[in-house]
Amino acid sequence: MRTKNIVIILAGLLFLGSPIKAEDVKIGKQNIKLTSNLMTPEALWAMGRIGAAEASADGKQIVYQVGYYSVKANKSQQKIAIINADGTGNTTLTTGTKSETDPSWYQGKIAFLSGGQLWTMNPDGSDRKQISKTSKDIEGYQFSPDGKKVILLHSIDFYEIIKKNPDDLPKATGRLVTDLMYRHWDHYVESIQHPFVADVTEDGIKDGVDMLEGEPYECPMEPFGGMEQLAWSPDSKSIAYTCRKKTGLAYSISTDSDIYIYKIGTRETKNLCKPADYVEPEINPTVSMKYQKVNDKENLKNNVGYDTNPKFSPDGKCIAWLSMERNGYEADRNRLCIYDLSTGDKKYVTESFDSGVDDFVWSDSKDAMIYFIGVWHATENLYAINWKGELKQMTNNDADFGSIHLMNNGKQLLMERHNFVSPADLYIVTPNFKKPEKTEIAQLTFENKHILDQLAKPTFEKRWVKTSDGKEMLTWIILPPNFDKTKKYPTLLFCEGGPQSPVSQFWSYRWNFMIMASQGYVVVAPNRRGLPGFGQEWLEEISGDWTGQCIKDYLAAIDDAAENLPYVDKDHLGAVGASFGGFSVYYLAGVHEKRFKAFIAHDGAFNLAAMYTETEENWFSNWEYDEAYWHRPQLPNAKETYHNSPHKMVEKWDTPILCIHGEKDYRINATQGMSAFNAARMKGIPAELLIFPDENHWVLKPQNGVLWQRTFFNWLDRWLK
Repeated sequence: MRTKNIVIILAGLLFLGSPIKAEDVKIGKQNIKLTSNLMTPEALWAMGRIGAAEASADGKQIVYQVGYYSVKANKSQQKIAIINADGTGNTTLTTGTKSETDPSWYQGKIAFLSGGQLWTMNPDGSDRKQISKTSKDIEGYQFSPDGKKVILLHSIDFYEIIKKNPDDLPKATGRLVTDLMYRHWDHYVESIQHPFVADVTEDGIKDGVDMLEGEPYECPMEPFGGMEQLAWSPDSKSIAYTCRKKTGLAYSISTDSDIYIYKIGTRETKNLCKPADYVEPEINPTVSMKYQKVNDKENLKNNVGYDTNPKFSPDGKCIAWLSMERNGYEADRNRLCIYDLSTGDKKYVTESFDSGVDDFVWSDSKDAMIYFIGVWHATENLYAINWKGELKQMTNNDADFGSIHLMNNGKQLLMERHNFVSPADLYIVTPNFKKPEKTEIAQLTFENKHILDQLAKPTFEKRWVKTSDGKEMLTWIILPPNFDKTKKYPTLLFCEGGPQSPVSQFWSYRWNFMIMASQGYVVVAPNRRGLPGFGQEWLEEISGDWTGQCIKDYLAAIDDAAENLPYVDKDHLGAVGASFGGFSVYYLAGVHEKRFKAFIAHDGAFNLAAMYTETEENWFSNWEYDEAYWHRPQLPNAKETYHNSPHKMVEKWDTPILCIHGEKDYRINATQGMSAFNAARMKGIPAELLIFPDENHWVLKPQNGVLWQRTFFNWLDRWLK
């Protein structure tokens, strides 16, 4: 059995002791000494989490953000740190108790956000000055290249969908809803973000001009968009921005966002994706757009899918952005589109890369035009493409790259990297387009070395598994620390969410393979049908077939491990997963034929007919299920999807199950998890429900995170050890 409730000493405080006030805890990098060499929930939450980073103009210094968490205080603090490009001089600049975020370089100083306003300080942390005095909190910013103007993100009141309550009823809590998209992710939509352009003067930064004044559209886009969705032109005269100019029902069924150019002087706006006279075809909101005119060959010329994250070329002549082809398909392949501002011509330059582009930068190099990161065969690597269309893979490492920024006048790249046993750190990459094998990768930060050095590491390996239809599937096998091949270990099948998110070498603070292996479990993580990095055909086989080949792929992976890996205890197998992975667990519970001894489903879909109208982003259900559940007759995929919904399989359930859900999860409502738990208990199956009234699709609060991990492993230990 694993050791439980391991105590960690944090700056003289016991994590497992009596509660103390949040303000009594100074949050920061924790000088901890572990009492075990195995990863625990407490050790996981003691780690610093690196965020935004940017190199100085001369490439000599890097400023970055890192978040620290206190389980005792159940709170976090975001701090700003600086480090020299040679790895020396690593210093935390934030010394107070307030969070400081979004660091960037501005005229030799460091700009950052604190208390909803914009500040600057010297690179050594001295001479702190508040340079903005805006009437609304600043939620993001971006200075123009000439330093004379700045984009500021503000939230503004939004009463298009949820009507404003009468002024004489100030304590009324009701909401009058008049259309769809009244909730998004984890909140009711009563405000939206708009970008404002403000002057930078000696007197400071005041309220600016709303770029979308009078328009009821959000920019950046909910729920995860940020400053990456806006970009200044090199001459500081224009701003490119991302926007989906729809509201209500039209918004809820569409992924059609566009790239716009906003002229500073005239305030004119131009859509780069569609002609001025474009008229969207009529759309049936209860049928997948894959069958509708909006996605026919002619309409696809008008960039009807997601178009996001514009970036100007260094000479200002072109704009590149990420472009998905089809409307209504949120997991379509992200292509790299280049738009010539003088001719209006568009070119998609990554067509030879049969996977999506996740992030990119223009290059100043004569050899490479653009550097980008994308997943192939379960690893996020760096790629480069030149003006001739030559595509080259620049890295091939046992780790994922997660972000990319130019530094040292484009000669180097500042990147974030992580893998199954290492959380995010910053790296400096010196690419060599002519000889990619000579690309240099140097680790810059070692944020959690003081913790990782005390921990025994799991090992991981790739295994190619034959699927039921005769194809090869890459499956990760993660082995416990101090692995003994002569022993048998309880084994977990990991079911990925998305449903089209990669099982690459990610590091998660909840679904963490290192902690699973450290508790004595072998983890089997297949890149089943529907995951990117194995070609578009493999990716798209899951849509409309949630209970078909992808489920067979799961079973092929766990059956292969049970039969061919002698250290796998086939009598003690479990299946775990979240979101689509949670759905997969609920479905496997009805079809596994006694393979598994325990299940855990987090925020999973249980009743697909109910989820069709419960979820807020209706384009998702339309694309995945094909059409509404009430249609008669039904398309074949829709008929099979609703017929095979997990809630119709409960009569075959016979295995203990733990259901976890957040009540602020508006993507997959908490009623789904509650219904699954209730069904299991009414059927007499051992079951538990871990419900979080204050969490969304994720678990973000420190004490909730530790409770999640402890509950997770207590359940598995009970049935598999």
